Amino acid sequence: MSVRQSLLAILDQGPCYGYQLRAEFDRRTGGTWPINVGQIYQTLDRLERDQLVAKGASGDQGRAYYEITPAGKAEVAVWLSSPVERTTAAHDELATKLAVAATLPGVDIAQVIRVQRESTLGMLRDLTRTEDDIDEPKTPEGLAWLLIVDSLIFQADAEIRWLDRSEARLARAKAAGVAVPVPLSTKVPRRGRPMKTRDAAAR
Repeated sequence: MSVRQSLLAILDQGPCYGYQLRAEFDRRTGGTWPINVGQIYQTLDRLERDQLVAKGASGDQGRAYYEITPAGKAEVAVWLSSPVERTTAAHDELATKLAVAATLPGVDIAQVIRVQRESTLGMLRDLTRTEDDIDEPKTPEGLAWLLIVDSLIFQADAEIRWLDRSEARLARAKAAGVAVPVPLSTKVPRRGRPMKTRDAAAR
């Protein structure tokens, strides 16, 4: 999720202050990815530093309004016309958890998968009910929210299928004698924080 580009795109509709930007972001995404005001202002500071927004005059209540600059408008245009890059190096907490758990002694990896599958199935049921409740949206905000719900449903469905595949792969590996604990390596890493000697610690 790009908070930076999302805020810029909202500012492209007109000047906003921090709390207003948060409200607009929540309204347009259904509050799926809540962000706090501190994060909003940190992002605005960086955008101002990069000359993508400029702080305008304060309003009647002393609120600082931010306006998008021509450079900011150009960045929004590039963002909207470019694909979202999904690199193979993207960090996935669940994939990392299963990969590490599969190498540890005494871990019931099948149980780890069952717990996750149950959780994901529950989320999928909730999302499906939400989708059914929305049905055909009658407002732009409802349509935006439905797009996000559809995305989350497909992600949850894909995760369940991946868990099924992982379970089958691990079962085959265990049958072939591959799934064994991985001990700590005895090889000394080349880099690392040196240990302090007693003399150095005493100084």
